[in-house]
Amino acid sequence: MQTQRTTPSRSAKRAHYEAETIYSILDEALYCTISYAVDGQPWSLPTAFAREDDRLLIHGSVGSHFIREVEKGIPVCISVTLLDGLVLAKSGFSHSVNYRSVVVFATAEKVEAYDEKVNALVLITNKLIPNRWPDLRKETESEIRKTTVLAFSLEEASAKIRTGDPKDEPEDANLPIWSGVIPLETVRLAAIPDASSTALPLPHYLRTD
Repeated sequence: MQTQRTTPSRSAKRAHYEAETIYSILDEALYCTISYAVDGQPWSLPTAFAREDDRLLIHGSVGSHFIREVEKGIPVCISVTLLDGLVLAKSGFSHSVNYRSVVVFATAEKVEAYDEKVNALVLITNKLIPNRWPDLRKETESEIRKTTVLAFSLEEASAKIRTGDPKDEPEDANLPIWSGVIPLETVRLAAIPDASSTALPLPHYLRTD
C-alpha cells in the first residue's frame, strides 16, 4: 500500500506497490533487518524470516530483549535488500548499484497457537534450506514454549528497484573510461559436514550438482 511512509523522497519512479513484486523479493531474501526504538535508543537486528500470505513471520527466544520489546506492539521498520549488480559509471558521482528492496512498516502480532508456531518454524526452516524440516528430529513442547513467533502485516509495504546501465552525464558519455555493470548473485556452495556427519550421505536437497 502506498502511504506517506512508503513513498520514497528520491527516485520515486523506482517504487513499486504491487503485492506480487513485494512478495517475490521477500520470498527470495534469506533474512530481513528489523529496526525499532526503545526510550529514544534505536536498535536494528537482522533475522531469518518467512512470508505466509500477506504477513511476515519471525521467531526468537522468549528471553530475547529484541523479542520482548517488539512483541509489545511498538512500531517497527522491516527492510530487505537483494543486490543484483555494481553499476560502474564514468564518474564516481554516477556510480550506483542494481538492487531490489522492500520496506515494511508494521507492529507485531504474537502467534500463540501451538500448531501455528510450529508451522512458522517449518516455513522459516524450509525457506533457508528447502525440504529440510522432514529430515529433522521432531520438535519438543519445551522447545516450542521457549520460542516466540511474531507476525507482521505486509499491508504498509513498498518495493524499490533499480536495473540497467549507468546514467552518465551527457558530457561524460564519450570519455575513454570503461563503464557498465558487474552482475552479483548469491550462490549456495557445496555443503561441508561436521565431524558427526562425515560418514553420512549428503541429503538430496543439499546437492549442488
